[in-house]
Amino acid sequence: MQDFEILQVLADTNFWKHELDAGMPRASQLSVLERLSKIGEITVVKGVRRSGKSTLLLHFLKRLISSGVRREDTLIVNLEDPRLKNLDLGLLNKIYEVYLTELNPRETHYVVLDEVQLVEGWEKFARFLHETKKARVFVTGSSSKLLSSEYSTALAGRHVDMEVHPLSFREFLEFNSVFITSGLDAVAGRRKIKRLVPQYFAWGGFPKVVLTKGEIEKRDLLATYFRDIVIKDIVSRYSVKEAGKLEELAKYYLANISTLQSFNKIHKLLGLSLDTVERFSHYFSNVCLLHFIKKFSYSEKEQIVNPRKVYCVDTGMRNAVAFTFSKDLGRIAENIVFNKLRRSQREVYYWLGKNEVDFAVKGADGTLNAINVTFSDDVDERELKGLLEFKQKFKKTRKLTLITKETEKKENGVHFIPLWKWLLEE
Repeated sequence: MQDFEILQVLADTNFWKHELDAGMPRASQLSVLERLSKIGEITVVKGVRRSGKSTLLLHFLKRLISSGVRREDTLIVNLEDPRLKNLDLGLLNKIYEVYLTELNPRETHYVVLDEVQLVEGWEKFARFLHETKKARVFVTGSSSKLLSSEYSTALAGRHVDMEVHPLSFREFLEFNSVFITSGLDAVAGRRKIKRLVPQYFAWGGFPKVVLTKGEIEKRDLLATYFRDIVIKDIVSRYSVKEAGKLEELAKYYLANISTLQSFNKIHKLLGLSLDTVERFSHYFSNVCLLHFIKKFSYSEKEQIVNPRKVYCVDTGMRNAVAFTFSKDLGRIAENIVFNKLRRSQREVYYWLGKNEVDFAVKGADGTLNAINVTFSDDVDERELKGLLEFKQKFKKTRKLTLITKETEKKENGVHFIPLWKWLLEE
């Protein structure tokens, strides 16, 4: 590419001569990013496509500019821009040289490399920028493996990272002009909050989807996100030849969220080889579309040989593309609970004895919390028996929780709590 072509692309995607629409801010995510940026290492922002990584960086740069940083001291390189052809380290170096020559930034400047996984060897360029002691480097990527062992080795500990998820329920409420800053706010606004729960079930938390008004438009957006994840993040990246089979397996998992799944059974059901099922499932996890959790056990062998439970990154996407016979409210509620637990960055498992525990959550000190999700007020005795059985077996269990639709009480050591209220707990 010629210098003037590169400059033209960069001018469209930077703050140098015009404002960029950054959408709605996410205060909690922004505060985490600002805290990490002060450490002075390469900041890696990862997460599923369309979860808001680029928007977060735009808000971060806008704050810097409003605090006195010159617009010319910021650089955003959108590596998904179709005008940037033949992406490689040579082009990255040339883009940076054009920026230095044409914008003449101050010694301290801020460089954002957006969707960096598209460039082989990106970590070498990021490390080069970092070692100049001038550029503050931020990279984003749509892969949970963005910091795999080889990347971490190449960056040699010079990075901090954060994961951006679709909106939490609290953020979803804020996007709907409901702000909860205290328990009193939650109680006073409970009617409106509870009216919004079905929308969160149906459409999930992708930011643009939440802000889109029409149901047809929401569904079209979610279907597009799904196709982009399958085609751009998996088929293209991993050179998958059986794209149809890949999509079939993805839709099978989405239709069966919150259930135990065995690779061996799936390969027989769908007519795929066992290796293909395992490989495709690994891809889904890598791009943050699906998450698989193991059975809780202190035996690693038992964790490996038992089936895993599957959850999707967003219930809205699941509803838009998966064929289902019913609304599956209980399974959707369980998936929403999992997504909140995952955002907390704790170790999450399921457990199965005579009865099942949906989530066994292991704390940093080794203590355990057991959670069952029913989204009903007609509680099945098995839900209670599973929690009590778990506590009897594992003495480090500190809390038993049953998440319901409306019921709130404490009985036999089990805390009953409505889903909407549990989702608002810190």
